[in-house]
Amino acid sequence: MFRKKKHAAPEATFKEVWSKGNIATKLSFFIMGSNALANKQWVKGIALLLAEAAFIVWLVFSGISAISMMSSLGPIKSKKVVYDSAQGVYITKQPSNSVLILLFGLLAIIVCIAMVYLYIVNLRSTRKNYELERDGKHILTNKEELANLFDSRLHDTLMTFPIIGILCFTILPTIFMISMAFTNYDRQHPIAFSWTGFQAFGNVLSGDLSGTFFPVLGWTLVWAVAATATTFFFGVLLALLIESKGIKHKGFWRTIFVIVWAVPQFVSLLMMAQFLDYQGALNNILMNIGWISHPLHFIDSQASPLVARITVIIVNMWIGIPVSMLVSTAIIQNLPTDQIEAAKIDGANALQVFKSITFPQILFVMAPSLIQQFIGNINNFNVIFLLTGGAPMNNKYNGAGSTDLLVTWLYNLTFGQEQRYNASAVLGILIFIISAVFSLIAYRHTNAFKEG
Repeated sequence: MFRKKKHAAPEATFKEVWSKGNIATKLSFFIMGSNALANKQWVKGIALLLAEAAFIVWLVFSGISAISMMSSLGPIKSKKVVYDSAQGVYITKQPSNSVLILLFGLLAIIVCIAMVYLYIVNLRSTRKNYELERDGKHILTNKEELANLFDSRLHDTLMTFPIIGILCFTILPTIFMISMAFTNYDRQHPIAFSWTGFQAFGNVLSGDLSGTFFPVLGWTLVWAVAATATTFFFGVLLALLIESKGIKHKGFWRTIFVIVWAVPQFVSLLMMAQFLDYQGALNNILMNIGWISHPLHFIDSQASPLVARITVIIVNMWIGIPVSMLVSTAIIQNLPTDQIEAAKIDGANALQVFKSITFPQILFVMAPSLIQQFIGNINNFNVIFLLTGGAPMNNKYNGAGSTDLLVTWLYNLTFGQEQRYNASAVLGILIFIISAVFSLIAYRHTNAFKEG
């Protein structure tokens, strides 16, 4: 005799829960936590009930007002003197603080979304209890529910505070920044501003800032490619040199180069800026040995744009090569020696071994890291800001110099004389889009992705 397999009971729909559930089950569709309280799951029930009560109170006294003001970002756009008939005097009304209105409005929307999610959690809990009761199974007690939070559902418990932190300090600021791109928030509208749609995007892409955006974008991409390629290639060569059989004290040489990386970037870059200054040590050394007759402009305001750009790429090599060297060293030490020995037996020289075996395997492992470095170089604020400050300035650009990247130009627009916060927000969005598109395309073409 074969035993018949017991089929699992079908999952209940919310329609079934509503139509066949008891009073507490139906009540939970309106009063969160009712079903949990009816089943003596006190902590869950009270938490859901208090959350709903607090949300309703907040929504009535603050939330609706905060959300409704989002449409206009404040009724008063400029300082006004009006007559107060109640007091019989003229009073001055200050303009509405659109920044706070936008911030609290976005926060209110996030709170409402979070409440919707909590309501769904309440309904799912109600459905689960209904199914257990329908199938004659045990419904977890309050003690068992609490035990699950620190056992099978420990991951949910531990993720609560990080998610709240991400919402408050990552998602909210990001949405706030994106929202700024659709306003006229600038020096002329520092307190009260309005929605302007895609006007700021038009200013950057085809308006008065387009003559700066596209040249700076071109240099940013050239810089990112050059900075990534040079640090990677020379880092690999340095690692191969140190790992060569004839080199002694390998640990000492690696330590020397690691020190360059370990020193804080701002220290190295500020020292480099002094070293390359018009009256700096490099010009004095070159004049003392007779190589030049007068000082050269490397990175100051009178430097050639081409010279300044080449200089920042070379200085970035000084900072970035040790990182590539460390990663390459780990890969080289784990390369299959049998392939290399077989190639040498077949008559391959060192260059052929490097071209056909060593370099392809290093590139295969480091491809995702190179994409990360490329995106990091697009947003490499430190090197440009601390070394050149964007110099030399370009009269054809609006608020940018010849060595400025998009990210440093964004900084200039925000904190410089322009104070075009909406344009800065547009640049932030465009930088994100460019970084995302390039990283996705590059990653999909790596062997690591194709063979994954």
